[in-house]
Amino acid sequence: MSKNSKVLNLKDKISGNEVDLSLCNLTEVPVRELALFTKATVVDLSCNNITSLPPEFCNLTHLVKVDLSKNQLTCLPDDLGNLTSLQHLDLYNNKLTSLPVSFSQLRSLKWLDLKDNPLEPGLAKAAGDCLDEKQCKQCATKVLQHMRAIQDDVDRAREKRLLKEKEQEKKKEAKQREREAREKEARKREKAEEKEKRRKEYNAQVAAVAAREQQKKKSEEKKKKNGQAAGETKDKKVVVESAPKPRHSLLGLMFKLLLLLLLGLAGVAAACRFTDLRKEALCMPVNVAVDDGLSWAKEQEGVVRQLVQNLSSAAKEFLESTQASKN
Repeated sequence: MSKNSKVLNLKDKISGNEVDLSLCNLTEVPVRELALFTKATVVDLSCNNITSLPPEFCNLTHLVKVDLSKNQLTCLPDDLGNLTSLQHLDLYNNKLTSLPVSFSQLRSLKWLDLKDNPLEPGLAKAAGDCLDEKQCKQCATKVLQHMRAIQDDVDRAREKRLLKEKEQEKKKEAKQREREAREKEARKREKAEEKEKRRKEYNAQVAAVAAREQQKKKSEEKKKKNGQAAGETKDKKVVVESAPKPRHSLLGLMFKLLLLLLLGLAGVAAACRFTDLRKEALCMPVNVAVDDGLSWAKEQEGVVRQLVQNLSSAAKEFLESTQASKN
């Protein structure tokens, strides 16, 4: 059957504002076709084999009265509460156990029949027997109250859940901030430790360089002191060893000069006494002095002998000191 034929057949079932689709052996609701007839506010879908309503059924907001009795419905769509114009709903003899929470939003609902459904105890108590018009109206009122209470519980549970999720999110954010703070502190501490390590290494290098410089300086000072001490010792030794030399050298020089003088005088006296020069005027005073000296020497023979001995001793000492200096 084509879409046009469905529309045509649906037109055949419309009478005024009512659409009668009962006893049509339907397994699903022709939602698209019903949506085309917004003036049809009353729909009879009773006595079919419908097991569920599609979500699009909740878009038929123009519906005022719906009869779904004697079907196989096990549940209703979650957004059933969008049917805000719905005043009359017949769900007699189905397989419903519960109603969607949004059912509480059907503020225009005045009549409801839920008998012969395996309802859960709370909902069954609120629905009542629905044996007449009055009880069906009471059913609508009490079921709406019951569903509003459930809605409030759901809202509170949702708020509680949202609050809990928010608290968990806050805790998670706090833990995240705490973890980031710890990581930041750890990085900061690590950087500080690394910096301290570099500083210690630098100080150790500086100290090592300073120690080497100090050691080098001490070594140089020690060498310098040792050199000065050796020089002083050498100088002292030289002074000690050479100190007597000037005395010996001076005595020897004086003795040599005296010896040369005596030899010279002796040579002059010998020349003036035993050569032809004795007649010269220059030699006469010499001869006279020699004669006087000989005369005096004869007179002073003992003194002369002592003087000769002294001269011999002095000459001997001089020779010994000279020999020792050479060795």
